[in-house]
Amino acid sequence: MKLAVLKETEQGETRVAIVPKSVKKLKELGFEIQVVSSAGLQAAFSDDAYKEAGCEIIASNSDAISKADLIVKINPPEASEIDQMRSGQIVIAQLFHHLEPELVEALKSKGVSGFSLDAMPRISRAQSMDVLSSQSNLSGYKAVITGADHMGKIFPMLMTAAGTITPAKVLIFGVGVAGLQAIATAKRLGASVEATDVRPETKEQTESLGAKFIEVKDEGVKTEGGYAKEVTAEYLAKQKEAVNKSLAQADLVITTALVQGAKAPILISEEQVKLMKPGSVIVDMAVAKGGNTALSEADKLVTVNGIKILGVSNFPAQLPTNASELLSRNIDTFLAHLVEEGKFKWDMEDEITTGTLVTGRMAQTENASN
Repeated sequence: MKLAVLKETEQGETRVAIVPKSVKKLKELGFEIQVVSSAGLQAAFSDDAYKEAGCEIIASNSDAISKADLIVKINPPEASEIDQMRSGQIVIAQLFHHLEPELVEALKSKGVSGFSLDAMPRISRAQSMDVLSSQSNLSGYKAVITGADHMGKIFPMLMTAAGTITPAKVLIFGVGVAGLQAIATAKRLGASVEATDVRPETKEQTESLGAKFIEVKDEGVKTEGGYAKEVTAEYLAKQKEAVNKSLAQADLVITTALVQGAKAPILISEEQVKLMKPGSVIVDMAVAKGGNTALSEADKLVTVNGIKILGVSNFPAQLPTNASELLSRNIDTFLAHLVEEGKFKWDMEDEITTGTLVTGRMAQTENASN
């Protein structure tokens, strides 16, 4: 079974789906691995490193697609890549099928089976395959470091002969994987940290890291798979009122809130931005899905009344070596779950398989094992 690792073509993407360390495990599963030339270069993985691990280096994505039974990449395949695919092939990538129905239909029309990495069920036995969690962890760390670079003050309290510098105040919206890592990172740097989330069960997690939880008591929140699924307008109004005092005092605000299969909710309105003090910084981690801040723009620094608003759409790409290593481990573990004796199992009673197979079973096992 020939597995092709494509070179990512999305602007600003520096990661690679499979790193040399995963090759041994994949070969033991029965794969012949082909890697497009320079696919891992920006993540510090050379073609020579892949060759030493036992991979064949392919000249281009087109060549790799033409020869592969299984295609692995991070971001959704482009239209030109799908055009080159053939019936019976399998694609593993983040397909964002709720937001990209046309892409899914294009794969179906080609007879390609698509496994969507971002659709991994939030269950305990799938944790080691969860790319969203592994990448969000890095994003939470990097968001704090990025915010620090744009602040005009330091995080920790500092006592000097000239006087005492008070600790920076950090406010975090969303206590998921990214939010928890942001809390932990800001606390390690010495900041005073507050956080808020629509899910009341995150209060204990927040406080376990030494941060204060801003709680809004309301029944207007429904969750599914670890994400907020539905939040009432009444709840959002109560949350806005509860956080305004902290927002006005914050030196750094980080927003991480996402809703699965939908645009990110606006948590900081233009009016709320005006409450903030000059010199403060907002880092909007949800900008790729529309943003949590009304004034944020993707991959731009917006300044309003002396307040800096950073919208960063791909934080993991700023840490490509670690991000690729974690991604690769997620994917090789996922493949170990899907494959047995060199063939796809197609276990349609397995929650992980059915949860991630978003284009239906189009490929045949015998085709995949050629």
